Amino acid sequence: QVQLVESGGGLVQAGGSLRLSCAAAGTFFTIHAMAWYRQAPGKQRELVAVISSGGTTNYVDSVKGRFIISRDNTQNTVYLQMSSLKPEDTAVYYCNAVVLIIPGHEYDYWGQGTQVTVSS
Repeated sequence: QVQLVESGGGLVQAGGSLRLSCAAAGTFFTIHAMAWYRQAPGKQRELVAVISSGGTTNYVDSVKGRFIISRDNTQNTVYLQMSSLKPEDTAVYYCNAVVLIIPGHEYDYWGQGTQVTVSS
């Protein structure tokens, strides 16, 4: 069983910064891609940023230049550094990881979600 434990959400004023963390715990072979999604009230969950096991990153256009995704493979942890936050960034942020439990058995895991609220 693999668990993703998130931390770092909170309330911040517009223009401020927050750093989210997500650590994978459990027994597995390796972690492939890791990502952050978010879901605002009344909206669908959207992909915010993704990072491959090799460090290649991709971002949704609305956060490019403001958010940075990174990972520490030795700690099985992914981070999301969020800067120049805007009220429209307010959402529950979810960590996602594609985990190879044993060769040939790959599964998708989700964190519990952490609330980010940006006040204007």
